Amino acid sequence: MKTTDVLTIGGSAAGMVAALTGKSSWPKKDFVLVKKQKEMMVPCGIPYIFGTLSNIDQNIMPVDAMMEKAGIESIVDEVLRIDTEKKIAEMASGESIQYNKLVMATGSLPVKPKWLIGGEKENVFTIPKDKVYLDEMKQKLEGCKKVVVVGAGFIGVEFSDELLKSGHEVTLVEKLSDILMLAFDVELSKKIEEILAARGVKVVTGKGIKQINGDTKVESVTLENGDVIESDAVILSVGYKPNAELARNSGIYVDESGFIAVDEYMRTHVKDIFAVGDCAQKRDFVTRARVSTMLASTACAEARIAGMNLFALNVVKTFSGTIAIYSTAVGDTGFGTAGITEAKAIEEGIDTVTGTFEGIDRHPGNLPGAHKQLVKLIVARQAGVIIGGEVIGGLSAGELTNVIGIIIQNRMSVNSLLTAQIGTHPCLTASPAGYPLIKAAEMIAAKIRIK
Repeated sequence: MKTTDVLTIGGSAAGMVAALTGKSSWPKKDFVLVKKQKEMMVPCGIPYIFGTLSNIDQNIMPVDAMMEKAGIESIVDEVLRIDTEKKIAEMASGESIQYNKLVMATGSLPVKPKWLIGGEKENVFTIPKDKVYLDEMKQKLEGCKKVVVVGAGFIGVEFSDELLKSGHEVTLVEKLSDILMLAFDVELSKKIEEILAARGVKVVTGKGIKQINGDTKVESVTLENGDVIESDAVILSVGYKPNAELARNSGIYVDESGFIAVDEYMRTHVKDIFAVGDCAQKRDFVTRARVSTMLASTACAEARIAGMNLFALNVVKTFSGTIAIYSTAVGDTGFGTAGITEAKAIEEGIDTVTGTFEGIDRHPGNLPGAHKQLVKLIVARQAGVIIGGEVIGGLSAGELTNVIGIIIQNRMSVNSLLTAQIGTHPCLTASPAGYPLIKAAEMIAAKIRIK
């Protein structure tokens, strides 16, 4: 039987970072990582293998190379059972590993609704982090002209744009009234929808899918209102569920939403077992409500926390809640969101003040590559603390969204942002005299003073 100080189950972003951070924090300990597949996909890069990237191999994470360099043993196998009392993991190969500490990073699985009529037909696809599946999916899609993408979250939007680049006729179907509605307030969602539609994606909102038609292959899709859309393929991007069955079957507490319950150190209810990434329970940073946010960036943050706290708790290195920082791009327009939307804040009963300012991300605006930059900030009125922010701009929008995430995590107030010192450059940023992030804060400050 193999033995190790730390066993990590899962080789995607969360498992990889947990093992690497753990080894860096505890260099004298032995680490073993078990992953089901030899080649692991870059999760957020999956849509781009269907358009921007020339082949699927350009989206592979060099997990084995990183593990070898760090002195971590990497094994391709599947853990089937965990004896939490004896601290033994039994694998599909018949081999067992005895561990001292265990990190579960088993990820998530794409949802295919059981109520969906015709979901079993040929050319109906989900989007797993599985190279073999995606390779076959890519080959089959090459023979499909018309594609319906169901679900207009970030992945659905990205897939739609990438398939368009590959020459497909794409229809994006969303049950809610606007695309990206859970991440952006409606006035920004509509702007993003206009950008996507201008590129050639047909966007259908406010109508859910009812069934997929065809004898054995996809021929069309019927919506809830009876509309029929001709299609050669359907891509379901309607969400993911935590892959927590191994934990459940091993007696590790899984909550009613299917996530492995954890504390702020990422510890489960079972001593010496941690859980990180999509399979682990999340709480919103602002509202403290349990949420189902699944992001590689969040997974890596949790993984670092677990790795640093494996053998001794560092009381200042805790995970204080999910801020939900998303960003993506459609063409040369980037957009991102951090924290909670104005709509969500109102739903939660938070008295809010918002400020929106649109400027240019270069100065002067005639410089090459200049792009409009719109920033919306959401502030809790009584505390004056920034709890959310949304950006539409050039490709720098992603990093500006990260800045807003840091502002939220450090509970900065409007006054702190107004007095913040920033660096600017004509080719890189907006003007210091009209920096949209600070101008949005100025608008909020003026509203608070007026009241």
